[in-house]
Amino acid sequence: MEERESHQGWPRGTAVIGAGKMGLGVAECFAAAGIRVLLTDATPELTREAKGRLVRRTKGHADAGLLAEGAVGRVEAVETADDVAGAVGDVGLVFEAVPEDIGLKEEILNSCSAAVPEDAVIVSNTSSLPINDLSDFVGRPERFCGMHWFNPPEWTPGVEVIPAAATAPEVVERLVEFLRSIGKRPAVVGDGPGFVANRIQNALFLEAVRCVEEGLASPQEVDEVVRSCFGFRLPFFGPFQISDMAGLDVYENVLDVLKEGLGERFTAPESLRKLVEEGRMGTKSGAGFLQYTDEERERLLLERDRRYAALGALLEDLPPVDVGKDTS
Repeated sequence: MEERESHQGWPRGTAVIGAGKMGLGVAECFAAAGIRVLLTDATPELTREAKGRLVRRTKGHADAGLLAEGAVGRVEAVETADDVAGAVGDVGLVFEAVPEDIGLKEEILNSCSAAVPEDAVIVSNTSSLPINDLSDFVGRPERFCGMHWFNPPEWTPGVEVIPAAATAPEVVERLVEFLRSIGKRPAVVGDGPGFVANRIQNALFLEAVRCVEEGLASPQEVDEVVRSCFGFRLPFFGPFQISDMAGLDVYENVLDVLKEGLGERFTAPESLRKLVEEGRMGTKSGAGFLQYTDEERERLLLERDRRYAALGALLEDLPPVDVGKDTS
């Protein structure tokens, strides 16, 4: 495992508040990148136990070849604090990762605001709570932002950055630059219910459950369809570029069939119908949701084929993850 260059620059240190699954994963990610980390949980005893779990899991990752050996020493150097004030008093970034309870978030964010340096940024890792509501709990809310990591945080590259209405633009820019510097792929999204990832992920989940409930397939068969058909594309392309490559007229026709058979939830969006009416069918016409020159189109389609072939070969080399039995 090649070791990443140690992180330099902002922030001068980070405080991770909450040592559950997400908090520990983020603490490992920060520490492995060479960033000073102070960790605290609900009690000093729980904090010490969490530090032990953090070191053990990092050693396990290094033993499995997932981290360079040097990362273990950096994680062993993670400091613990007995309370929030002791963790945040001299850091540039506070990462709040306590459970999704609005009252608890209010208490912790108030405590952070009272003790953190004036120039520090405070972020809340939440997958569902409105960021504008959380910003009300922060003194000087212009330095506050939502930051939604995904499980497992050590390895999942995507992070949603969710500004509140009061968040200063330079704070968003600083967070995006920081996340990129430690190997993450941030996307700045709006403060709507579920943000973007959970909204799309749960739409997929609901249809998967309906397919099982309607007797179309077992859970294992649905997983195989998702994994090896359209899901096979998703490491490389998102839904707009995939639809452009397939053809927006094809999507419109399929949606009309789905609407007839399954109802209004599959009504084709007006934005899609308008593009088709204008002759913007996707890559084959040079424009769809995105626009393509002839050279860009040929390069995209060739790169698509190259990436799909490489992923297919990788999956052939990996053993199957054959775990779990059908209970439906």
